[in-house]
Amino acid sequence: MTGGPAGRTPILSGRITRRGFMAAGGAALTAASAQARKGKRSTKRPNIIFIMADDLGYADLSCYGRRDYRTPNLDRLASQGVRYLDAYSNSAVCSATRTALITGRYQYRLAVGLEEPLATRPVGLPPAQPTLPSILKSAGYRTALVGKWHLGRLPDYGPLKSGYDHFWGFRSGGIDYFTHKGQGGPDLWDQDVAVEAEGYLTDLLGDRALTMVDAFARTADPFFLSLHFSAPHWPWEGPRDEAEALKIAADPKRNIVHYDGGSLATYAAMVQRMDIQIGRLMDRLRILGLEENTILVFTSDNGGERFSDTWPFSGRKTELLEGGIRVPAIVRWPAQFGAGKDNAIPCLSMDWAPTLLAAADVAIPAGVTFDGADIFATSQQARTLFWRMKWMEQEASRRGDWKYLKIGPNRFLFDLATDPLERADLKALKPELFASMQGEYRAWERTMLPVSAASEAFGFSPDHIADRPHLPLQ
Repeated sequence: MTGGPAGRTPILSGRITRRGFMAAGGAALTAASAQARKGKRSTKRPNIIFIMADDLGYADLSCYGRRDYRTPNLDRLASQGVRYLDAYSNSAVCSATRTALITGRYQYRLAVGLEEPLATRPVGLPPAQPTLPSILKSAGYRTALVGKWHLGRLPDYGPLKSGYDHFWGFRSGGIDYFTHKGQGGPDLWDQDVAVEAEGYLTDLLGDRALTMVDAFARTADPFFLSLHFSAPHWPWEGPRDEAEALKIAADPKRNIVHYDGGSLATYAAMVQRMDIQIGRLMDRLRILGLEENTILVFTSDNGGERFSDTWPFSGRKTELLEGGIRVPAIVRWPAQFGAGKDNAIPCLSMDWAPTLLAAADVAIPAGVTFDGADIFATSQQARTLFWRMKWMEQEASRRGDWKYLKIGPNRFLFDLATDPLERADLKALKPELFASMQGEYRAWERTMLPVSAASEAFGFSPDHIADRPHLPLQ
């Protein structure tokens, strides 16, 4: 692994890009690697645990470069598996990414995926839509979601309608860590029954995940557990900040977004508490003898927000600059993968569905198609990745190390290999490449649903956050 948790990771040092991989004779390497993987495959299908943080920035883990606090358990996970350096979320906001994750498709193919993010409109993930959990369930997996859903409300939508056997968590975009209330009121559920519980939400989700793994371990069936934390999404409350939760609840002028709240210390406490819960889960897998043949994935739903570290990138949540969509991603699967590896081939949230189905040796049902690719396959083909955001009329694509970006009326071309901060606009020096990437983007966009005039869109403005003066004044 390049670098280490003691200091900021040298992201550009010794990285393996797609261009470099193929130039180095990737075909021969892929053939040997594929044969080795085939020979190691277990006769028992792997268990799968997919852990997703909420609004975690690229460098918010110490194994990705965070300097002011440590995340020892996620560092341990990275040292035991593969750290992805060029992993992306499908969107710079929450529910759109979750649509892509669960379906394996660009979110712009579904009405719910046009919400950025889903807030008040009565749309959701159609129960008839094939999903990663529904396909795994049909193949004999037991399935559970612990944590955040955010893909539509009852009675029309919900995790139990989209492939999960069990659900314990919340349905909206965010809830208070202590009162468990969202902007629409109480929002904690056991299956489709509203429940109350005492405690810090991150701890409650960690406890429930352990309960589910213990139950799954008592059967011979493989299992798929989605553990979708709310941390470190607002409200800015660490495990000792119940007084802040009560203050928010008592003040009609404040809400859980609270732009006057939070600090670097609070943020550190939120991330570190999530790290502790992940460490407990890792330890439980080892104790139960499940560690070897369990695929454990950790990532984030989009880039970082107010207190995040996104170095060496600029931008944040709601923006298609790298800081808004580049995310940490770690995979451990001892039965198949070596430890302490780095992978710098670009991938997206929608890739996890086809990747995990292939790893589980589960056939894709007839009529089901994916936009995502199997990123565990060693014979990946070069491809262009695309993004769109309604807010500020943003567009982006990545082809190799090149990135096309549009924000409002302004268009740019960046070489991410030499300029990850997206500072040097090369469109005048590379007019043919710029025109080609614009044309490729327009052709892709024509295959997606158009931007909806009715869909919700959100972005941070200068009256919210002081370092956004470049946005138009209201």
